[in-house]
Amino acid sequence: MSNFVFVLDTNKRPLDLVHPGTARHLLNSGEAAVLRRFPFSIILKEARPEATVQDLELKLDPGSKVTGIAIKQGNKIIFGAQLQHRGQQIQNALLSRRQLRRGRRNRKTRYRQARFLNRTRPDGWLAPSLQHRVLTTMTWVQKFIRLAPITCLAQELVRFDLQLMQNSEISGVQYQQGELKGYEVREYLLEKWNRRCAYCSVENVPLEVEHIQAKSKGGSDRVSNLTIACHGCNQGKGNQDIRDFLSSQPDLLNRILKQAKSPLKDATAVNSTRWVLFNYLKETGLPVTTGTGGQTKFNRTRLELSKSHWLDAACVGRIDGLEVLTSKPLLIVAKGHGTRQMCGTDKYGFPTRHRCRTQIHKGFQTGDIVKATVTAGQKIGSYRGRVLCRASGSFDIVTTAARVSGISHKYCQPIHKKDGYSYG
Repeated sequence: MSNFVFVLDTNKRPLDLVHPGTARHLLNSGEAAVLRRFPFSIILKEARPEATVQDLELKLDPGSKVTGIAIKQGNKIIFGAQLQHRGQQIQNALLSRRQLRRGRRNRKTRYRQARFLNRTRPDGWLAPSLQHRVLTTMTWVQKFIRLAPITCLAQELVRFDLQLMQNSEISGVQYQQGELKGYEVREYLLEKWNRRCAYCSVENVPLEVEHIQAKSKGGSDRVSNLTIACHGCNQGKGNQDIRDFLSSQPDLLNRILKQAKSPLKDATAVNSTRWVLFNYLKETGLPVTTGTGGQTKFNRTRLELSKSHWLDAACVGRIDGLEVLTSKPLLIVAKGHGTRQMCGTDKYGFPTRHRCRTQIHKGFQTGDIVKATVTAGQKIGSYRGRVLCRASGSFDIVTTAARVSGISHKYCQPIHKKDGYSYG
């Protein structure tokens, strides 16, 4: 089932989300018109002052690459989305710019000297690739607040001492014997080892926490000495030294030893941005609740839900039960708003092309989502995707499958204006 549809009255006051069938009936009867395609929203043509709205909760599962979003009404999940960030692209672009500038300085060309002591970083400064994750998430939070009667927010943030809340006398080793025992470390290891056995790479089977150097041989419980293995590999290795166990597979041995000590880059990015995002959410004026990663997984496992970012968002915080009424989340991919460069360069930093200042051609702008139905020529067919515009009127359309070039602007019909994202 698809996501429920956002509804606004004539004064753009958000109303309850409706079933896609109800929205289709309102459109066919002429009682409403399409306001936005992504996320799909309709606006009523007549005011309904008597309409009452139910409180909704917007739930977030912030991630380094993908942030899960879910909207909950009571105990029902009526909308889901996954927001894919472009933090790594930003980092790569800044690295490329820095390398080009340093290359020009080292060649003693006509370029200003480096000034490394002329700037300061304010308190709470984040790298652009990390700040992007926060601002992009907040953009969509504000968008959903305008489209739906959101009354509270929930974010996966920190670990609460849930056992102390239930038992004020708990202490010592009892902390290791609660309902969430091992969930935090296990979730860390699953992410680090890509949710597959480190030894045989099998997926979708029960996985166990395994000590690379057995505890009986002096191994510790540090995460750098832990990995994930299936039951067969775990039992087959036993307390053997990993070098003896993988003596016939030197490449696999080297990969495991290297990955065991590697930091979890994505977890570091989330840890760096979670409090900043939390403070931004509080500035909306809505009450904000939080939950831990272990609590989210505990809820998802208890409710027997599949692993996905938007379902993780639905399981954030304390919940008794969930009824998921949608199975097709909106897939949002951050694409940016282009570049301000007026001169393109090659890999050495030398100019190769100049760019036109005009951004709108034939009524279209690069980044618009269009539908093109070609009826003549070599490219007969129907295409839908983001458009790349040229002054000549010959456009390229980037679809989910490929990039189609040489499409005339006469065949293109606008679907969604450029907003820096693509949708699926």
